[in-house]
Amino acid sequence: GFWRAELAGDGDAVTTARSEEKKVPGLWRVLVLGGARSGKSERAELRLAGEPDVTYVATGARGTAGDPEWAARVAAHRARRPGWWRTAETTDLAGVLRTARGAVLIDGIGTWLAAVMDECGVWEDGAAGRARLAARTAGLVEAWRQAGVYVVAVSDETGLGVVPATPAGRLFRDELGRLNRALAAESTEAELVVAGRVLPLGE
Repeated sequence: GFWRAELAGDGDAVTTARSEEKKVPGLWRVLVLGGARSGKSERAELRLAGEPDVTYVATGARGTAGDPEWAARVAAHRARRPGWWRTAETTDLAGVLRTARGAVLIDGIGTWLAAVMDECGVWEDGAAGRARLAARTAGLVEAWRQAGVYVVAVSDETGLGVVPATPAGRLFRDELGRLNRALAAESTEAELVVAGRVLPLGE
């Protein structure tokens, strides 16, 4: 269903619904939410399995030499992706969305936010750092809204567990919750993955 394919009999000529609808900029923006190990990344990848031209945007930390567990996670994600997908490692998501061709998979918004909070100096610069962060997140939401390609983004749903014990943890949770809400408001579809089960989220 999310590949927008029509079933037909032998000999019938078929087209996908998206073949015409793709002409409308930003028509297909999908936000896939979920907790840790919920299956959200696999779900997002499945959505794009039928696309011939995909850019996978990895927003996670690049330095893995001292963290073999993180390196194993990254390797598992790479092994699961089709060999013809391009990979971009960047936090410039707005730039990617403005210039992308084909489909885009962003994995994920949570790791992007953690990296951008560091880049904006949120922990050191107080109000000034938060102002820079607000500008970056607003830029991402605007680029998401105006995206002219089929784009799927994975994000963490962090607000369902215990309240973080540190101010930094609470700030990250709150910022991610606000960003998820803003992206969902500008999405064609949003869904929550819980224990491998997919729950569509209505408007």
